[in-house]
Amino acid sequence: MKALITSAVCTSLLFVAGCDQNPAKTTENSVQQQTTSHEMKKSVLVSGVTRANMDKTVRAQDNFYQHINGGWMKANEIPADKTAIGSFYDLRDQADDDVKAIIEELATTKNLKMGSDEQKVSDLFRSYMDSETRDKAGIAPIQPILDSIDNLTDKNALAVFFGKYQAIGVGSPVGFYVGIDSKDSSRYATHIWQSGLGLPDKDYYFNEAERFVALRAGYLAHIENMFNLAGLKDGKAAAQTIMTIETKLAGFHWTRVESRDREKRYNKFDVANLNTLTDAFNWNAYLDALGVAAQKDIIINQPDFIEGFGDIFAKTSLSDWKTYLTFHSLSNFAPYLTAEIDNENFDFYSKQLSGRKEQRPQWKRGVAVVNSNLGEVIGKVYVSRHFTPEAKSRMSALVENLRDAYSDSINSLEWMSGDTKKAAQVKLTAFTPKIGYPDKWKNYSALTVKVDDIVGNIIRSGKVEHNKDIKKLGGPIQKWEWGMTPQTVNAYYSAAVNEIVFPAAILQPPFFNLAAEDAVNYGGIGAVIGHEMGHGFDDQGSKYDADGNLRNWWTEKDLTEFAKRTEALVKQYADYKVFDDLNVNGELTLGENIGDLSGVTIAYKAYKKSLNGKEAPIIDGLTGDQRFFMGFAQIWRSKIVEKSMRNRIATDSHSPGEFRALGALSNMNEFYKAFDVKEGDAMYIAPEKRVKIW
Repeated sequence: MKALITSAVCTSLLFVAGCDQNPAKTTENSVQQQTTSHEMKKSVLVSGVTRANMDKTVRAQDNFYQHINGGWMKANEIPADKTAIGSFYDLRDQADDDVKAIIEELATTKNLKMGSDEQKVSDLFRSYMDSETRDKAGIAPIQPILDSIDNLTDKNALAVFFGKYQAIGVGSPVGFYVGIDSKDSSRYATHIWQSGLGLPDKDYYFNEAERFVALRAGYLAHIENMFNLAGLKDGKAAAQTIMTIETKLAGFHWTRVESRDREKRYNKFDVANLNTLTDAFNWNAYLDALGVAAQKDIIINQPDFIEGFGDIFAKTSLSDWKTYLTFHSLSNFAPYLTAEIDNENFDFYSKQLSGRKEQRPQWKRGVAVVNSNLGEVIGKVYVSRHFTPEAKSRMSALVENLRDAYSDSINSLEWMSGDTKKAAQVKLTAFTPKIGYPDKWKNYSALTVKVDDIVGNIIRSGKVEHNKDIKKLGGPIQKWEWGMTPQTVNAYYSAAVNEIVFPAAILQPPFFNLAAEDAVNYGGIGAVIGHEMGHGFDDQGSKYDADGNLRNWWTEKDLTEFAKRTEALVKQYADYKVFDDLNVNGELTLGENIGDLSGVTIAYKAYKKSLNGKEAPIIDGLTGDQRFFMGFAQIWRSKIVEKSMRNRIATDSHSPGEFRALGALSNMNEFYKAFDVKEGDAMYIAPEKRVKIW
């Protein structure tokens, strides 16, 4: 359930999550010195705008995204092994290549010491790449799990199984994780999250549109095929049993919009009182199997689901639960079993669901396995090779410039009262920026990696991470910890520790270009910085105070004014058509849309402030303002296959890249001036309807 931890407390820049001290803040004088030094070099710096990507047949005033990126979109096709291409994906490909080079160096090094980080990286990668051994083993590596399922004798033993085997990747309807207590950020707490579905979301079980009907049929066929490939009996009947259980569970799942609400999700129970939700499930046995029997309380994110689960748990036979767990064990370990099982798993989850036509090269999947299980070991080497002190210094200066601009913007808000402004300033001042890489690296000494045991390696890795989480309980908050590796092309904000985090791999063009003049960098990485800061003040992040506690620091009047603006943003994005029959979900994407609008707004203010009252130079015939907005639009450059896009609209809290660019810029008066947008142009919104939040 590691992904749940990120979804519960962190907000990332792209789909897809503290150090033990605040990084030293750049002083005002040192920022000025860096800016002045940079001014001296401006004559040799480039614009940073990739003109070859533009489509000048589309007017900037009608669709700025297409104007900036349309040429690239026409010239590039999505390869068969991908569901998307674009700015983020280019950098991810480069990061994969860089990590592969590191791994291959280690893999060819002789006599690596057993137990060393280098041996673990080398042997984990080799164990994944050894297809011959995997094919010979069949399902034997997970046979002990399947035997444990067969040997279950009653529902109490079933509850024990749920707890014991979650740590190694066997899914169940009850998702457990350890995270910071949202109303007491000085402690870790245990949490429960709804789970148990094999399809991406509850709507996939009930929507009667042709696409969803076909996917349900495909899922049934997939389950049957998995049973057949594993040599298990009665695959067709098993598929129907599993679909029946999951459909019942889906009926009680909260929607993704409902699960966004941090206050509604905070439901702390004394462990002794969990039977008020359901007494059909042996909570003591389950929690004891997880290793948290001593915990006195637990936070239930979706209590309605747990009530419904209890009824389903009681009424579903032990035999049917065994069938359900058998499939989910196969499914969760499918990428590490035989080529036939791996390909069947790919055929449904990647090809049918997401539109990927071919498997990614095996080495790329192997890199992903190493990144997932030994990410910071690779991260150390990656940073030493691909991240310069100059980049960190300039990024630190940008962060502080954005913080200053955010402070100015808060002070200038007409709709917010003085008391709320003061509290907002306290929170802004308390932001902890993390740039590039951790100050303290994770320790992997407890993990044993064997060159001929990929399934065992994954199981042992899961157990090690689970045990690390359990050991956090009762201890201090590990603020040095990162939720992403340095080689991850992304960024995030964590409300629980009030931090903004920028891994090294995203600090490259088109986001961050050391060879470019300031405007495009403020429009690119500046907007990313502002986006993550903006999450501290979006519709959910704004519910947390400077210390990471879920506590209202707003006046009622200010909350009402804030809601008016967020409601207008919901409506704006809900009107954007992705396909003729599908619009953006304005409620699901609200937090990210606030982040985008806040990010580019504050980045623009910071850019103008950095000019110290001077005019920006004209470069390639473009003004500074024009380059700024172009820099923003080009970071969202992407193409996505239709199936994948439809899945994202249903499940992803981010709007598609085109509307991330158009939606934010359509609300900025400065954009209208820079590109002479007038009434009648497609991007025009009447001034009184433009949304300004921060």
